[in-house]
Amino acid sequence: MYLDFLKVSELREEWQIRQAGDAIRLYIDHFLDGDRTIFATVKGPTSAVLDDLKSDAMKRMRQTLRIQNYAYRTEKTYLDWVNRYFSYCKSVNAPVTGRDASDSRFVKAYISHLALERDVAASTQNQAFNALLFLYRKVFEIDLQGLGDTVRARRGAKLPVVLSVEEIERLFLELNGTSGLMLKLIYGAGLRLMELARLRVKDVDFQNNVLLVRTAKGDKARATLLPDSIRESLSTHLQRVRELHENDLKIGRGEVFLPNALCRKYPNVAKEWGWQYVFPARGLSVDPRSGKVRRHHSSEKLIRRLR
Repeated sequence: MYLDFLKVSELREEWQIRQAGDAIRLYIDHFLDGDRTIFATVKGPTSAVLDDLKSDAMKRMRQTLRIQNYAYRTEKTYLDWVNRYFSYCKSVNAPVTGRDASDSRFVKAYISHLALERDVAASTQNQAFNALLFLYRKVFEIDLQGLGDTVRARRGAKLPVVLSVEEIERLFLELNGTSGLMLKLIYGAGLRLMELARLRVKDVDFQNNVLLVRTAKGDKARATLLPDSIRESLSTHLQRVRELHENDLKIGRGEVFLPNALCRKYPNVAKEWGWQYVFPARGLSVDPRSGKVRRHHSSEKLIRRLR
């Protein structure tokens, strides 16, 4: 009401209205504990009702994420944020319904809570915001309005740390084995972390000195150069990987994850050499979706520690 008054009575500029809105929201949320007083006069649902809504929402969200072919890591992250959101709403007695756009005030309050009380990073707030936006738009089929004025931390620009050619050379002199090969391939071929982890044997073209990167960021594909300096070491590495794969086949394993239900269309292709990961994990593991025992690719956490 006050912002409307400023627009009509005092004829303020648009940037002044936004500034006033930010100041008021900060005052209410931070100094008046606004995320709780918003719901003080509204009777929320019982705990059982909210728990049932959360259970149904998370089940439908998992199905929607898989239908739309989201990565498993994204699925886990989004479901975790939805679980946290419902726990927050339960703690403040918020009458979440999942039926209309009025829930937008609870989403705004939760994001403001993360920014002001939990003091989480801007990237974390954006992650939570995107998860809840997916919940309401894709699962509840509700287009929340007025989320643009939610109090959120600003993400400042940061300068990248770029090593010189001499520093890179000194670094590579200290590296050997599979770890060194991984980092040299990231650097020489310009690969992202997960692009390296998901690289398959069939995507390495020694004849044309090319690497094929599939299902990259944005579900795009591209070709990049295979550096001459690591051709020999990569070939030797693949010989060891092939021996590992053949040993897996002897014990009745040797299967890898295939995207887009290819395993149903081609039942035996998951055990073929070309589909194996260039950098497989050291041990077998259980696929969290199918329950099958497979050899996955090297953990991105392991690769990250190499850097």
